[in-house]
Amino acid sequence: MIVFSNAKINIGLNIVSKRPDGYHNLETVFYPINMCDVIEFTENEDSDNLCFSSNGISLDCAASDNLVVKAYNLLKKDFDIPAQIIDLVKNIPTGAGLGGGSGDATFTLKYLNDRYSLGLDSEKLKSYASLLGADCAFFVENRPVYATGIGDVMEPVELSLKGYYIAVVKPDIFISTREAFAGITPRESEVCLKELVHLPVSEWKNCIKNDFEYSIFPNHKMLQNVKCKLYDIGAEYVSMSGSGSSIYGLFKKNPEIFEQNFDNCYIWSSQCLS
Repeated sequence: MIVFSNAKINIGLNIVSKRPDGYHNLETVFYPINMCDVIEFTENEDSDNLCFSSNGISLDCAASDNLVVKAYNLLKKDFDIPAQIIDLVKNIPTGAGLGGGSGDATFTLKYLNDRYSLGLDSEKLKSYASLLGADCAFFVENRPVYATGIGDVMEPVELSLKGYYIAVVKPDIFISTREAFAGITPRESEVCLKELVHLPVSEWKNCIKNDFEYSIFPNHKMLQNVKCKLYDIGAEYVSMSGSGSSIYGLFKKNPEIFEQNFDNCYIWSSQCLS
């Protein structure tokens, strides 16, 4: 069985307060996009052990640390699930703020639940997903949400970018969590992001921001340059997703993305389907 696990973008990301546990409260909007990893599941008839392999974009972690493997093992503890051969084709860049690993984990949970009739409803699936990562539960229903807390408290938001085109540019830059938060000064938002996303996309440039850009761009001028170039070729709105390091642009017309504009970058573009 082949499963397509999609990515997401953050539309706006405001760091609103520091928590007693050392984490930060935030507000953001998660929006699904049709950039996808491919996961193939086959029952392992020759062994009782899970067999996992990954192709495509290289991963710098051990197989046991991959969220797909962790998702399988999480359900395996509670249910009698046959051993699997899982082949992951990684197309979503890592360290990009696109939720690729989180999506892979949650789509694994959803596939196993459906394939073996585990009887887990959406809320129970979200409970399992939340054990794997703060944003994993988003991919259970996979629709736009307004997220608060550490990104784990979600409520649906009516938002459609259908008819727009999206381009994602991911330079070969890694942003650590420590670096991303180093220059952040938490502050409450003057206007709730949930309201701002209902404005026309052409007005987002002036009012919807990602706080991490102010922390990260001064040390990584290339990211600022990518943002400017996307505006130069006609984007109505451009932002970093999550804590980076991918930059996306929203266009009313199919953008002409030429690789020479973005040297040494991963580039992807598509029409927004919902």
